[in-house]
Amino acid sequence: MNPPRPLSATLDRLTGRSGRQEEAASETLRVEAGETLRVSFTVNGRPATVDVAPRVTLSDALRDHLGLTGTHIGCEHGVCGMCTVVVDGDAARACLLLACQLEGAEIMTVEGLGKPDDLHPLQESFGKHHALQCGFCTPGQLMSAYDLLDHEPGIDREELPEKMSGVLCRCTGYRNIMDAVAEVAEEHPDGVPAPRNCASAALLPRDNGGGRASAAAEHAEDEDTGPVEIRMPQTEPTVAIEVDEQVRATPDELWAVMADTDRLARCLPGAELVADLGDDRYKGRIRVALGPVKLAFVGDIHVAERDETDRRIVALAQAEDAGGGNVQAEVLLSVSPDGEGSAVHAEADLHMTGRIAQFGRSLAGDVSREMFGQFTRALDATARGEEPVTTAPPSAIAMVTQLTAARLRGVVNRITRRN
Repeated sequence: MNPPRPLSATLDRLTGRSGRQEEAASETLRVEAGETLRVSFTVNGRPATVDVAPRVTLSDALRDHLGLTGTHIGCEHGVCGMCTVVVDGDAARACLLLACQLEGAEIMTVEGLGKPDDLHPLQESFGKHHALQCGFCTPGQLMSAYDLLDHEPGIDREELPEKMSGVLCRCTGYRNIMDAVAEVAEEHPDGVPAPRNCASAALLPRDNGGGRASAAAEHAEDEDTGPVEIRMPQTEPTVAIEVDEQVRATPDELWAVMADTDRLARCLPGAELVADLGDDRYKGRIRVALGPVKLAFVGDIHVAERDETDRRIVALAQAEDAGGGNVQAEVLLSVSPDGEGSAVHAEADLHMTGRIAQFGRSLAGDVSREMFGQFTRALDATARGEEPVTTAPPSAIAMVTQLTAARLRGVVNRITRRN
């Protein structure tokens, strides 16, 4: 598959975002069958970038690429309203929009309305009035209700059945839904309360072609340049891993890479530094892909200890993805002589919340260990100058194959020991 390329201003004009349809009529953007486009937008106040084929809908991009599965898919014809989201301040059907149309857009999904410990008044009212029913239409009903009360605050109860008819309920729960929305409209006649789970990030500036400026789109994380104090939870980690590898590079060769944070970060598959904040503090980004689950984490890194004598590094990191998932990590990396080469030792305590934690401890541990294994091999190769370092995210197929092989080796070893 060809690598993704940035979305051009031509596509913005073709989709009407710049309003210059006549000029676009004579231009054509051709994309090969296996080629993808890189699209950047803001989701629930957080910058997000996806690499998608032009045919991918916004609903599929939200669910499959960003892990925001609260946006449900029903008829895929724009009739049932299950996929309703808010785009640039207005309700829209995510199944009728192509992701590549939304370069620079601001999108809010049902995940942005509230947090488990801080629900939005609409969510609380739906629970109070038993308006959830089977739950399939609930995200669409909530987003449609939010958009309605945002544009028509204090709407009369009598108007709600018609105004809310754009989202279909299969459980005949309309009366309870209307009661829930009416209560919020009556309690907040001056306007619906703001979302409780949207970051304060604003839209990035658009360039003259209708899309976001390429530099800003590529490094949206640079908006907040201040260092953040990283505090690790005092609870048991979600995953604790320990990896020991023997490599050919000498300790001095390895330390030359470990002393250079940028080179060291590029050894981790899918990782890159986006800002150096000074005092060994950085902004970073890492992408993880496992089958259909594709996550992009953006956050802070602090190299808390860098001991040249013992060739030891301790780093703290915290990051979150567009779906509100969070990872905090304390990582120890050290090297020591081992024959003509070196022994690389890594330990990590990972605290995870959100979708990535749903993998379960076993799978999350296997994936983390495999990524550290890839990191060790890249570190060794980089130290010896044998091959260039890549920041591509780990291949899902390769990772699953390696994990399966490792599990089989473990089974064989256990059987051998018994015999």
